[in-house]
Amino acid sequence: MKNKNTYIAIALLAAFVLWIGFTIFPIGSDTKPSGPTKTKSTYEPQFKEEGSLVFIDQEKNDTIQTIAIELAETPQEIQYGMMYRKHVPENTGMLFLMDTERPQSFWMRNTYVSLDIIYINSKMEIVSIQKNAQPLNDKSLPSTGPASLVLEVAGGYCDAKGIKAGDKIAYSRN
Repeated sequence: MKNKNTYIAIALLAAFVLWIGFTIFPIGSDTKPSGPTKTKSTYEPQFKEEGSLVFIDQEKNDTIQTIAIELAETPQEIQYGMMYRKHVPENTGMLFLMDTERPQSFWMRNTYVSLDIIYINSKMEIVSIQKNAQPLNDKSLPSTGPASLVLEVAGGYCDAKGIKAGDKIAYSRN
């Protein structure tokens, strides 16, 4: 019986050593690790053009700017939003299609770039704007009135283009 137990112990030890070896030096690896490594996620969601949006000056009834938009429609898309993005391409934004018109509030958790958050009512009027929202912040950034749409663009965009509360928008899907 002693020999059988010895063989089992040796087999278990060999399996353990192989497991450690494949863990440290995976098959297909061209390089050997030089020490402990940290897992670092480099994934960044990419902008996906799904439509276009036009800002319209309320007083002049004239186009201010047109941007490409990505749509957030499902609860998962709305919750995820612009999180984990490290840049916002020029003249783009994400339009959130909310299920009801009510006071809305967003935050900047896991969002690495400053954003202007534009709240829009069912009449397509800009209700309010939270400008230059601070990245990686859990502070609530509410609308000043009911909104059924929320648009996120790069921080400072509204000031640069002269977009203000009272202006209107129109959007279409691709």
